[in-house]
Amino acid sequence: MPVSNRIAALRPELEAWRHALHAEPELLYDCEDTAAFVTERLESFGCDEVITGLGRTGVVGLIHGRDGAGGRMIGLRADMDALPILEETGLPYASKRSGMMHACGHDGHTTMLLGAARSLAETRGFSGTVALIFQPAEEGGGGGKAMIDDGLFERLPIAKVYGMHNLPGLPVGCFGMRHGSIMASTDEFVIKLKGRGSHAALPHRSADPIVAGAALVQALQPIVSRNTDPLKSLVVSVTQFHAGYAHNVIPETAEVSGTVRALDREMRDLAERRIREISAGIAAVHDLDAVVEYDRNYPITVNDPAESDFCAEVAAEIVGAAKVDPNAPPLMAGEDFSYMLEEKPGAYVFVGNGDSSGLHTATYDFSDEALVYGASYWVRLVERALPAH
Repeated sequence: MPVSNRIAALRPELEAWRHALHAEPELLYDCEDTAAFVTERLESFGCDEVITGLGRTGVVGLIHGRDGAGGRMIGLRADMDALPILEETGLPYASKRSGMMHACGHDGHTTMLLGAARSLAETRGFSGTVALIFQPAEEGGGGGKAMIDDGLFERLPIAKVYGMHNLPGLPVGCFGMRHGSIMASTDEFVIKLKGRGSHAALPHRSADPIVAGAALVQALQPIVSRNTDPLKSLVVSVTQFHAGYAHNVIPETAEVSGTVRALDREMRDLAERRIREISAGIAAVHDLDAVVEYDRNYPITVNDPAESDFCAEVAAEIVGAAKVDPNAPPLMAGEDFSYMLEEKPGAYVFVGNGDSSGLHTATYDFSDEALVYGASYWVRLVERALPAH
């Protein structure tokens, strides 16, 4: 149950690719250099077709199996963008672009899929076609949806789609996946309170939005503790409170904003409804107006149960069943691969990154040891999903 010998032999080259990508991070849709890096290698591997510009800077490489074009097609997806973080790793290949950093491992995700692409293009040990999807703007930009809106599934008859993300704390050489919800929805809210300003020495003449805002922050907390089934997961976090500009002025307006994370559509609906109701109630009590802006961002990432089991079987062939958790705990972070799973059956899995710093931190780095496991997993998944005749 080893990693692919072909992939293992590629490890020095995989590491060089990842370090090159890590040193030149790009944000959101501005992934021109990364997309060019990916395109150049896909073409050099002998991919049958390379499509560029999907979702602005997305790239898709097509590799046909032994029977040539036609037959079933599956999609494998990796993300390419970085984060607006100043890197503090001190690594020799640290970011050369100040304020930008691959702090979520997308450099590793891209490299693992490139490694799989090279191996698959050389061996063609499958029937049908594999679509290698390299996506921009996962970090809050909705690049997955942009690629879909730009015709990803209309242009390509992809039957199933698969994704993978590294996970700090999970040992290198281990995998995790689960049936159903594996990543949360990522909604955002802004509550604008408008009252009456006054001199701070004459508070009775005001309708104070700061007092109302403070009450609102407290009132939102029982949504989780008193309105939510304790056996279901929900997060309502107030992360910003903006009001005032002087010590002696009660302002006219205040804003309270934050995020909602849910693993269940019912809980997601409940949170939005209660935020609106509580905001209206607090505003009425304090004699001011409240306007709620609620943005439903990334959907819940939901694995198809049969595909999750299939991915567990594939991972077990690489690392052994003892190193695969088919019931891994979900994360309350979000993932825009959710848009693809709303369109097609498939599954999203975690690959271990070992004892590294956490995701989205200035000291994080993707583990080079994980590269061969992820790339081998992709190759074996294709061979299993599209068996050669």
